[in-house]
Amino acid sequence: MLHRFALAALLCILAAPLAWAAEVPVRMGDGALEDAIAGAAPGDVLILSPGRYHGPVTLSHPITLDGRGEAVIDGGGTGSVITVTGEDITVRGLEITGSGNDHQEIDSGVQLTKTARRAVVEDNRILGNLYGVDIHGANDSIVRGNTIVGRTDHRMNDRGNGVYVWNAPGAQVIGNDIRLGRDGIFTNVSRRNVFAKNIFRDLRFAVHFMHTGDSEIRGNISIGNTLGYAIMFSDRAVIRDNLSLGDRTHGLMLNYANSADITGNLIRGGTHEKCTFIYNAHKNLIAGNRFEGCEIGIHFTAGSERNGITGNAFIGNRTQVKYVGTRDVEWSLGGRGNFWSDHPAFDLDGDGLADSAFRPNDLMDHILWSQPSAKLLMGSPAVQLVRWSQAAFPATLPGGVVDSAPLARPVEIPVPPGLLADEAEAIAAAKTRKLNDADPLESH
Repeated sequence: MLHRFALAALLCILAAPLAWAAEVPVRMGDGALEDAIAGAAPGDVLILSPGRYHGPVTLSHPITLDGRGEAVIDGGGTGSVITVTGEDITVRGLEITGSGNDHQEIDSGVQLTKTARRAVVEDNRILGNLYGVDIHGANDSIVRGNTIVGRTDHRMNDRGNGVYVWNAPGAQVIGNDIRLGRDGIFTNVSRRNVFAKNIFRDLRFAVHFMHTGDSEIRGNISIGNTLGYAIMFSDRAVIRDNLSLGDRTHGLMLNYANSADITGNLIRGGTHEKCTFIYNAHKNLIAGNRFEGCEIGIHFTAGSERNGITGNAFIGNRTQVKYVGTRDVEWSLGGRGNFWSDHPAFDLDGDGLADSAFRPNDLMDHILWSQPSAKLLMGSPAVQLVRWSQAAFPATLPGGVVDSAPLARPVEIPVPPGLLADEAEAIAAAKTRKLNDADPLESH
C-alpha cells in the first residue's frame, strides 16, 4: 500500500508542471516575444497577437508557439528564424520569413537541432528562407500541413531545400505544399522516415534520398519539377501511390537503390525524357505502376537485371523499354507480366493474359541506340525488312526484355480532376522555357 502511495505521489509531482500550463497571450512590442518565451512554463501555449515580430528566436523548453495564422516572425536576414533546441516543442500557425544565407549553417525558417526530439512544425507559411525546415538529427519530429516557398535568387543547385532531413530517425513530413528552392525534401544518412501526401512544384527533385534506409514515400504529387523521385544509395524504400505529372526529365530514378517496393505509382509524361531510369539497382519490386507518355518508359542499365517487374502498364511511350544487352531478361513474375499498349496480341481464352509473349525491343533498336546516325535510315526498306524478319523468325532477335505473360488490360491510376490544369500548365511551360541551370542534374 505504501509503495502504491509513493508511486502516485511521484506521478503527481511529475505531472504538476503540465497541470499549471496555460494559454498565454503575447502582445506586440520590442522584446515581448523573447520575454514571453523566457518566462513560459513547460506546456504553455504562447498565443501571438496579429502583427510582425522580430527574430531570430530560440525555443529550448516544451512550449507551443501559436500565431493562429495572423502573426509573422521575421529573422531579419540573420541565421535561422526559429531554432528549436528542446524536446516536445510545437511551432504552429505562423508566417516565418527572413532567414540568413549561409549554407554551412543551414539557415532555415525553422531549424530543429539534434536535441529537439518530438518537435512539431505545423500549419505555418514558411516563405523566402534559404531552407524551409531543417530536421538536423531531431528524432521523431513532425513537419505537417505547411506551405513552404523557397527562393529564386540563385541558380537552382545553389538554393536550399524545402525540408532537409539529416540523421533524424522517425521524422515525418506529411501534407505540405512545397515549391521553389532546390529539392522539395532532401534526406541524407537517415532511416525510418515517412514522407506522405505532400505536393511539390517548381523544384529540382521532388524527393531526394541519399543513404536513407527503411523509409517510405507515399501518396505524394510531383508536378513540373526537373525530376520526381530520386532514390540514391538507399535500401528498402517503399514508394507507393505517388504521382509524377509533367516532370521534365525522369519521374523516378533508382541509382544504387536496392530492395525497394515500388507500387501503384503513376508517372505520366508529356515532357519526360524517361518515365523511370534504373542504374545499378537490384532486388527491387516494381509492380502495379503506370508509365505513360514518355520518350522512354523504363531505361535500365549497369547490371540492373535482377528486379521483379510485374503488373505495370506501359502506355504510349515512344520507346517502351531501353536496354542493351546480350541476355534475355524476363519481365513477368509468378505467371503475370505487364501491359504494353503496342502489343497487338489478343486474349482469346479470357484469362487476362495476352496469347503471345512480347519483346519491346528488336535488333534495330539496339543499332539505333549504339549508332544514332542510323536514324537516317528509319524509313528505308532495309530497316523494314530487318524488322519483318525478326518478327517472322524470333531466333534472330537479340537479347533484351521478354515478357512471357503480358497483360490484356492496363492498371488504371486516376488523377484528381483538380490537378489536370496544373499538369497541363507544367507541360506547356516545360516546352516553352529554358531551365535556369545549364544542367540541374550536374552533380549527379
